[in-house]
Amino acid sequence: MALALSLPTTLPGREYLIALVFGSVLVSLVGQGLSLPWVVKRLKLSKFSEAQQQVEELQAQLITGKAAQDELDSLLKSGVLPKAVYEEMRSAYQVRVAGAEKTLREFYNRRPQEFDTTSGEHTKLDAIRRRLLLAEKAALNEAMRKRILSEEIVQARIRTIDEQLLRLEDD
Repeated sequence: MALALSLPTTLPGREYLIALVFGSVLVSLVGQGLSLPWVVKRLKLSKFSEAQQQVEELQAQLITGKAAQDELDSLLKSGVLPKAVYEEMRSAYQVRVAGAEKTLREFYNRRPQEFDTTSGEHTKLDAIRRRLLLAEKAALNEAMRKRILSEEIVQARIRTIDEQLLRLEDD
């Protein structure tokens, strides 16, 4: 495209060449971009392990169950839902949430050699650990900003957290 745009303006047919180049680039980007997911699925290049699928289904159960519990709490507080109905519905969601949490805990507590390293579980756990460490850093910075903790203590703890973050990236 840069070459087409750099053609001299006196060149006859320059506009047609630019339109042709831009059109072919657009067609190739859109065509390849839209067909790539289909090709990847068709050639079975993306592998989604059963373990990963099970973990994500359990995570979906946790997310939806806890969201429903939050909504039930809101309905009870606003007076829309009677206490007896609230308790019955909440207990049903609690059973579902507890089951999903138990299964996830068992999965994550397996020894590292039992993990399927191709499924990306290590990277998912590392991403969770990284997110938690970043939340700790943010809480420390906020405590220092509000003058709850001294700068020396906060800086020492932040250095420790940074080291942990670097170790996560090295693994």
